[in-house]
Amino acid sequence: MGLKDKLMGFIAPVDDEDMEEELEFTEEEARTISQYEQPKSKGVTKVSSDTKMVLFEPRSFEEAEEVGRHLKERRAAVVNLHRLQREYAQRTIDFLTGVVFALDGTIQKIGHNVILCTPRTIGVHGEISLDQDEN
Repeated sequence: MGLKDKLMGFIAPVDDEDMEEELEFTEEEARTISQYEQPKSKGVTKVSSDTKMVLFEPRSFEEAEEVGRHLKERRAAVVNLHRLQREYAQRTIDFLTGVVFALDGTIQKIGHNVILCTPRTIGVHGEISLDQDEN
């Protein structure tokens, strides 16, 4: 330990406990990286066995926020909009489109006034034909 180190220790003493706490905080920060900050894998995403799907039949635009919360929790949502007025149904679709875009998910029309919203972790295969002329 040189004269400079002794002088610095006298002027601004470094407590070993503070140094350990600072290191622990830094390690904890490193472990709590959100899923959106992690690099995306190009491979197949494994879906856990506890994946759920929720069904909604909103009666007001305000209920769209609850659908968004479920999507953030990696749950698929089927939303039946037939109880909403046309303008509120369109607002709900616009809102959910934004949520799905932010989560890298998908949104599909699966029936008259019925949409399927899925987060990135849930894949959807196939299409539902909405034309009545096709058999």
